[in-house]
Amino acid sequence: MSAILPLAAVSFDPGVTPREGGLPGLNVLRDVMGSINLFAIIAVVGALALSALVWAWGHHSGGHQAEANGKKGVVVAAGAALVLGAANGIVAFFAALGERVQ
Repeated sequence: MSAILPLAAVSFDPGVTPREGGLPGLNVLRDVMGSINLFAIIAVVGALALSALVWAWGHHSGGHQAEANGKKGVVVAAGAALVLGAANGIVAFFAALGERVQ
């Protein structure tokens, strides 16, 4: 038998909010995350170029499987570039949305 939690228990606010400057090294962590994001974007550019090359090679050589894999690679790399480029905005949007709900 499953118990249904009352609404008050589900919407309990522990009172924890993000605070800038709470820990030492926050600027270093931001720099590290920015660098990781940059390396990921550079890797995605390489993956996009390689996938486009496989797509073109598969199309011109009649390799339908290679062509399909190249197309999938281009779509996945483009999606990854979109998410990496928009990651900061996505997190900021949902963080602000969470603040408005309270």
